[in-house]
Order: sequence, then C-alpha cells, then structure tokens
Amino acid sequence: MSTSLPKPQPYHHGDLRRALLDGAMAMLESGGAANLGLRELARLLKVSPAAPYRHFDNKISLLEALAVRGYQQFSAQMKEAAIGDTPEARLAAMGHAYVRFALDNMELFRLMFSPELKRANRPTLRMAADAAFETLRIATATSSPDGGRIAALQAWAKVHGLAILLLDGQIAIREGENLDGLIRAIIGTEPAGA
Repeated sequence: MSTSLPKPQPYHHGDLRRALLDGAMAMLESGGAANLGLRELARLLKVSPAAPYRHFDNKISLLEALAVRGYQQFSAQMKEAAIGDTPEARLAAMGHAYVRFALDNMELFRLMFSPELKRANRPTLRMAADAAFETLRIATATSSPDGGRIAALQAWAKVHGLAILLLDGQIAIREGENLDGLIRAIIGTEPAGA
C-alpha cells in the first residue's frame, strides 16, 4: 500500500484578472460596491483567498479597475450612438446613450462617479474619465475659443442630472409612458408628449 500523496497540480486559472473583473462586475451589479470584497470574490471564483491580491492591492484598486472598464464601455456606447445628420442630432443620440448606460448599469455608473474613487489620485481612472469627457467635448466642439468645453459641460450636466434623477426615482414614469421617449423629450429630440 502506497502512502505517497498525489502530486500537487500547478495553479492555473487562465486569465485570472479578467475572471476577477467579470466576477466583481456581477457582484457589483447584484449588491453594490459596499458588498464587494476580494475574499468573497475569491470564494465565488473558487480560488485561494490570496489569489485576487496578485492582481489588486486592495478593494479600492479593484473598484478602480471596474470603473475604468465602465468608462471604456461608456465611451464606446456614446461613440456608437453618435449618429445623425446634424451635430445636434449626434449630441442628442449620445445624451440618450449616456442616460441608458446609467439606467442599464446602475451600480457601475454610481461607482464610476463615486467620490470614494478620487480620480486625481488615480491616473488610470483619470485617463478613462477624461477620454469619456473628450468624446462628449468633440461632439460639442465648435469654433468657440474654449474648444467646446463649456458646451460639453452643459450637455454633461443635463444628461448626468437626468440620469441621477431617474436612478434615484425622482422622476416618476407614468403608466403608459415610454421611458426612452421621455428621455428623448427631456434631452430635446422629441416634442413633449410624444
């Protein structure tokens, strides 16, 4: 009878960083950032409790990576939406995409704009946020001396405010009212009552 132990198998998970981010995204959307932790994530992925720490120093660095991923998706959706015959139509389509992204990715959107993640101290996050703003600025750029910055800030304030009001339930959707039609009417691409 042999008393030797089986040979240990080498640790290999494939792309653990991606798996951690995918798992964290699922945890974020189901329970919010407060309920997301590296140990819980390790349990979910059935890896050692130390494994996530090979990729993320702490919970904040994981949240930062999620927010960067969110800004990348966000920018891509706004760019995709920027279709129309006029600059106004393209900007309105981007605004609609902005609000839809917020509503479809509530916890991620809240994380992206969370004061918990100070963009000034996180260069990767700052670059991702700046890229999203640049997408908006380019759409509003005119021959103005500021290169469209004020117009972009105006558009951003309008759609961000609308997104937050809808997320927080401050704007009630009436029976029979179409949410996307309401968003377009507020942004200014459909007549009120359409």
